[in-house]
Amino acid sequence: MKSTEVRARFLNFFKERGHAILPSASLVPQNDPSVLFNTAGMQPLVPYLLGEKHPLGTRLANIQKCVRTGDIDEIGDNTHATFFEMMGNWSLGDYFKKDTIQWSFELLTDKEIGFGLDAQRLYVTCFEGNDDAPKDTESAEIWKNIFEKAGVTGERIYFMPAKNNWWSAGDNGPCGPDTEMFYDLTGSHTSGMTKEEYLLADDKQEIVEIWNDVFMEYIKKDGVVVGKLASQNVDTGSGFERVTAVLQGKNNIFDTDIFEAVMREVGKITDNLKSQRIISDHMRTAVFMIADGVVPSNTDQGYILRRLIRRAVFNTTSRTLTQPPVEAIVHALFETYGSVYENLIPQKEKIVSEIVKEAEKFAKTIERGLRALKQVLGGIKSGMSVTEEEANEDRINPIRNRINGKELFFFFTTFGLPPELFLEIIDVDRKNAETEFNIYNREKVLTEFKEEFSKHQDLSRAGSEQKFKGGLAGTGEVETRYHTATHLLHQALRDVLGDTVQQKGSNITAERLRFDFAYGEKMTDEQKKKVEEIVNKKIQAKLPVQKIVLSKADAEKTGALHFFGDKYGDEVSVYFIGDSLETAYSKEFCGGPHVSNLSELGHFKISKEEAVSAGVRRIKAILE
Repeated sequence: MKSTEVRARFLNFFKERGHAILPSASLVPQNDPSVLFNTAGMQPLVPYLLGEKHPLGTRLANIQKCVRTGDIDEIGDNTHATFFEMMGNWSLGDYFKKDTIQWSFELLTDKEIGFGLDAQRLYVTCFEGNDDAPKDTESAEIWKNIFEKAGVTGERIYFMPAKNNWWSAGDNGPCGPDTEMFYDLTGSHTSGMTKEEYLLADDKQEIVEIWNDVFMEYIKKDGVVVGKLASQNVDTGSGFERVTAVLQGKNNIFDTDIFEAVMREVGKITDNLKSQRIISDHMRTAVFMIADGVVPSNTDQGYILRRLIRRAVFNTTSRTLTQPPVEAIVHALFETYGSVYENLIPQKEKIVSEIVKEAEKFAKTIERGLRALKQVLGGIKSGMSVTEEEANEDRINPIRNRINGKELFFFFTTFGLPPELFLEIIDVDRKNAETEFNIYNREKVLTEFKEEFSKHQDLSRAGSEQKFKGGLAGTGEVETRYHTATHLLHQALRDVLGDTVQQKGSNITAERLRFDFAYGEKMTDEQKKKVEEIVNKKIQAKLPVQKIVLSKADAEKTGALHFFGDKYGDEVSVYFIGDSLETAYSKEFCGGPHVSNLSELGHFKISKEEAVSAGVRRIKAILE
């Protein structure tokens, strides 16, 4: 089954069962400062899982673009990918366990309307229960009846602990037990397995998870389940790439037709299979990130993009990526995704340009790093006065104090040299030396590097709740005032600087607002003063703030601002400032929340204006 048919069958299956089909939201989450990227299909829908009414109803389905980089070092194996698409359907207080499980089974096994998988190769797990929620015997009983009706025999339902069968997006928000479906890739496990046999098959990757039904009826705060939601919700998910691999009889995602075109082009710049997979994965992710407004930088989403492009460059044979191969790779990805995501092709020039510019910067960075590394190695060699046997003993080895994990981390953060490249250069230099000697223990050094990098990530995460682009750090009274102020600021900037000003992101805390916008020059003091005057004049006018729900097409006709591409559904909320939509001073697509009248805001003052990256400025402002 071609990947295009997998996509179509999934969407049609749920459309015929009364689900509104949503477009994928942007990779960059809006109004969710807890993550850099959407990592699951449910993240853009959290407000609705918590009880807010969705304009399209209680049954929803889509295929959501996602990015996860926690397993970036595993890229190149059979299943891991930084970018992936998650197929999912949702019930917002509508159907629950029985319908969800029955539909999951039908979609997976029905040959006419589903994927036609062999039901005899299907295994499921259910939640075994703990202090937060009881044992999910209801799901297990539903599965038992389904298997019996389908003539599926043998033991194939297993109860598992929360680490296996409880799902939540983080320490706060909706959560609940789940039932997971696994498929036998070998065809040798068709008659059932004991739990011990199942665990062994799972460990050997003879079976793979293929679907997941989460019953979101609980709420978590600060890592603790504190009670139940007002309604029983369903959140399902299945990796598009993994399902396609199973349906095409492949043991890895890179041999599917999803990667066929890009792997063909990448094969022209390296003949190493693992490197081909890494480049294909990272370039695919980079294309989608740039199309959703991310540009390489040293912080936040831009840092992740920069790292992916540099890892791709490092894995080419020549350690370079010039415009011709980049254009060919991007074109290959458009072959696969151009008809699915309409925002890609119009941005081809921008996508190619950003990748090539970053590749060129990396080449210069490597050159500087190599010069610094040669100085370090030169100093080590000049101080050598020990035998190889002595050099292996840390107690008398002056060299070991130089080549360690902290050294690798320094070169990685200062010069952008990946640890693999750093050690490869050392190995080559060592082999060219007159005397063979050990200057490091590779496994130990890499472990030390990962420890240093983990510390760096922990520090980054500690500030993430107040730092990441994407909106409000909370929904209290003060944050709500600042959120409304960003709408005023956005329009005032367009009044003063022109309509080319476009929002690139915002971050709101109880202390201030931060607003990123596209503009190529530093603002003058006169321009900043003029923006402040406009905002405060509107506040003094005590204009009302109102909301209307319209179809996306009708909302666009009103002239309401919107700059986040695919994130909107067929119906959208438009917040406008003024007595009517027609005469409104400001109107934007937005999910809220906002004050009801500008008189609640107070006095607006710009505290700082600065550059974020090429063509992007940042304003920080306060309400006094």
